[in-house]
Amino acid sequence: MNPELTEEEMRRALFGNAEVSSPIIPEVAKESVPEVVIVPPAKPVAKKKVAKAFTPRLRVTLRVGNVFEGETQDITHEADTLSTLLAEQEAVKAARKKFRYVEVVSVKSM
Repeated sequence: MNPELTEEEMRRALFGNAEVSSPIIPEVAKESVPEVVIVPPAKPVAKKKVAKAFTPRLRVTLRVGNVFEGETQDITHEADTLSTLLAEQEAVKAARKKFRYVEVVSVKSM
């Protein structure tokens, strides 16, 4: 056996003497379709008016003062949360900026 066979000789050895025909691809009749399709812009959709969402609010009442067991004031703080703990912390933090002694009196939903 000859180690240097050409491609044609290998084809004849594998497939016989039949001629190799290229695969027949039927030609599809090309229609005159433009390559770029122009689409008219869509009409703007009217935006739906969204009803104002309910925001949970808590009113925190604090008793504050700068003198220990001295004169006190009652102030209120409104927090936009449902958590009473977060509302208390937020109110106390805001009150500590002005007052030294802060006591939480009540937390009520609005």
